[in-house]
Amino acid sequence: MQMRNIAIIAHVDHGKTTLVDELLKQSGTYRENQKVTERVMDSNDLEKERGITILAKATSVVWHGVRINIVDTPGHADFGGEVERILNMVDGAIVLVDAAEGPMPQTKFVVGKALKVGLKPIVAINKVDRHDARIHEVVDEVFDLFANLDATEEQLDFPILYGSGRNGWFSMSPEGAESEGMAPLFELVLKHVPPPHVEADAPFRMIGTLLEANPFLGRVITGRITSGSVKTNQTIKVLDQDGNVVDQGRVSKLLAFRGLERTAIDVGEAGDIVAIAGLTKGTVAETFCALEVTEPLHAQPIDPPTVTMTFLVNNSPLAGTEGDKVTSRMIRDRLIREAEGNVALKIEESTEKDSFFVSGRGELQLAVLIETMRREGFELAVSRPRVVFRKDEAGETLEPIEEVVIDVDEDYSSVVVQKMSERKADMVEMRPSGGKRLRLVFFAPTRGLIGYQSELLTDTRGTAVMNRLFHDYQPHKGDLPGRRNGVLISNDQGEAVAYALWNLEDRGPMMIEPGWKVYQGMIVGEHTRENDLEVNVLKGKKLTNVRSSGKDEAVRLTPPIRMTLERALAWIQDDELVEVTPKSIRLRKATLDPIERKRERSRDAAA
Repeated sequence: MQMRNIAIIAHVDHGKTTLVDELLKQSGTYRENQKVTERVMDSNDLEKERGITILAKATSVVWHGVRINIVDTPGHADFGGEVERILNMVDGAIVLVDAAEGPMPQTKFVVGKALKVGLKPIVAINKVDRHDARIHEVVDEVFDLFANLDATEEQLDFPILYGSGRNGWFSMSPEGAESEGMAPLFELVLKHVPPPHVEADAPFRMIGTLLEANPFLGRVITGRITSGSVKTNQTIKVLDQDGNVVDQGRVSKLLAFRGLERTAIDVGEAGDIVAIAGLTKGTVAETFCALEVTEPLHAQPIDPPTVTMTFLVNNSPLAGTEGDKVTSRMIRDRLIREAEGNVALKIEESTEKDSFFVSGRGELQLAVLIETMRREGFELAVSRPRVVFRKDEAGETLEPIEEVVIDVDEDYSSVVVQKMSERKADMVEMRPSGGKRLRLVFFAPTRGLIGYQSELLTDTRGTAVMNRLFHDYQPHKGDLPGRRNGVLISNDQGEAVAYALWNLEDRGPMMIEPGWKVYQGMIVGEHTRENDLEVNVLKGKKLTNVRSSGKDEAVRLTPPIRMTLERALAWIQDDELVEVTPKSIRLRKATLDPIERKRERSRDAAA
């Protein structure tokens, strides 16, 4: 059977996964009466909740006798490690662009990678039925983007389709016939995307692209067969990038993507995307091949991590009360397992053996990892994200700089510019983006952006949209302003009392509720002043035998600050930690003992 392999590239919320839904429906993959969920490719719980794609996934459809393998890629640059490997599996790409928003930073990130590996893109302008659509300007912006990314003449001569993925149609013109459905898109893929370039008679070779742990099959590695064919029960080996043999074993199961299901097959042919089970050590970016092969395939280099966090064993007084995976060995095994399948993550063990340095592309990637672990029953403590610095040849410190694009109403643009300049950001562009909105583009140090998302939404009444993309390493920009307020710290262990919280309200907003368990050193609120303050949240009302009017009125408390995981990670300082359990997210001082904290402050002041 003839084959085409394509990736769908787009920014977050531009409609990739919805488009795949329609392609599956209109190709006859579903039965007419079959009930299917929306965004069927976002199968992970976190993906459904957040409405974003985190893991790349493959599916396939058959159109007029040609099998089209489709890979749905993440739009966030934080999950770019997924994207870079996926592009090795495909021969073409559909670049999906919102008709109102135009190409955004993450579009630029993935398109740049796709053009670099020589893919010829098809541009699909989605959501043309939006009231604020600016179709022709967006097409010009896409052309400018491709030109800025050094696209070849052939790549710049891209075909364009217009339509609405949600309504299930695409056409060669914005006023095209909706009745044709997705047929013009399928036909263009068959005409414009070349068949996979393969060597059918050469020995079997395949680069591992996606890794997963299956409870029944063990390690399952997915990739595209570059040459030859592979059979079930065939003995194969794995080569690393230097050509060393990492693993050797028998293919216990061979799976191919047929619609949404992975179907067991006997033979995988060159050009097809298949999943192999049975090898215990082979991982992504390594070459799976026949025994006679000695040269590995070249894998795309991965951009280095820019943010690191410390994962520690939870040592608070409440450790082990809510989760069942609490030891350093369990946390270490889980992190190593994650790093095997996610090449954008880097794990290092500290000398104390009870903490680990985890580096990744951004806070979102690390926050998703922490959230996944807590849902699996892990308890751990994590530090504030820190950026990964580098040294140049002259010994000067370099730090990661990001390109930040903020779409904001004109009324709030001044406060955004002011806050970004405080964070040592340089504005490079300001232009109208339609509907009394401005698009502001900055180059800002990653350090200054940690925690800015929630502040931006507060400053702009929730109307601003911020997108970030790693730009490059530049000389250190100097000190940045930190959190202005101190914290309220519990001075004892027990259960918080409503009367005590009510009496402490004038000291600052609380983060806990009556009945919550607290311990010495736990952060219970934000102080109105710059210094930290120890408070007693366990102190009940003194009882007397004298009754008087007004004495027994119910205490009315101000609702506490709700700390999500991302907000907590951004809010804490370097001497504080976030305690993460399956049921709770608590904030605490890294050193719980107040006397020891004073000693540390004295030592730091002396140094």
